[in-house]
Amino acid sequence: MHSYKQEHLQQGETELHGGVLLDRLPYPDWLALAARSAVFEAVSPDWVVSSTFFVVRSSDHRLVGMVNIRHTLNEYQRCYSGHIGYGVRPSERGKGYAGQILRLSLEFARSIGLKQVMLVCDKSNRASRRTILANGGVLERECVHPDGEPIEIYWITLA
Repeated sequence: MHSYKQEHLQQGETELHGGVLLDRLPYPDWLALAARSAVFEAVSPDWVVSSTFFVVRSSDHRLVGMVNIRHTLNEYQRCYSGHIGYGVRPSERGKGYAGQILRLSLEFARSIGLKQVMLVCDKSNRASRRTILANGGVLERECVHPDGEPIEIYWITLA
C-alpha cells in the first residue's frame, strides 16, 4: 500500500481516487474506516455506506488500482462525486485497467440494486471521459467542483 500511495505522490497527485481519505490517513486507520463502511455502518452523519475494493494483478499480486462504490448519494455526492470513484496506479495507466474496474463496478452496483450510477471526472481528464463513455456514460452537465476544477457529470443506466 505504501508504494501505491508513494507512486501517486511522486506524480504530484495528492488525491487517491477510489481510496477515500487514504491519502490523509495511515493505512491501519484508513482500513478500520473502510471496514466500518463495508459493514453498512455510517462512518459519520455526512457519509454514506460504501464498498471499497483493491484491484490486484493476479500474476504478481501488484496493487494496480482501487475503487469505492457508494450505495446511495448524499447532497454533496449528487453534485460533485457520484456513486463510483476509482483510480489506477500511475505506472499502470493506459493498460485497460480503468475500463475493467468500471465494468466490474457496474456489475457490483447492479447487484446491490442500483438502476443508474453517477460518475464524475475532471474536464481535463480525457482518459477518464473515454472510459466512462465506453461504458455507456451520458453527459448530464458540466460544473465547477468546490476545489475550482471544472468537472463533468455522467450517468450510466444499468440494464
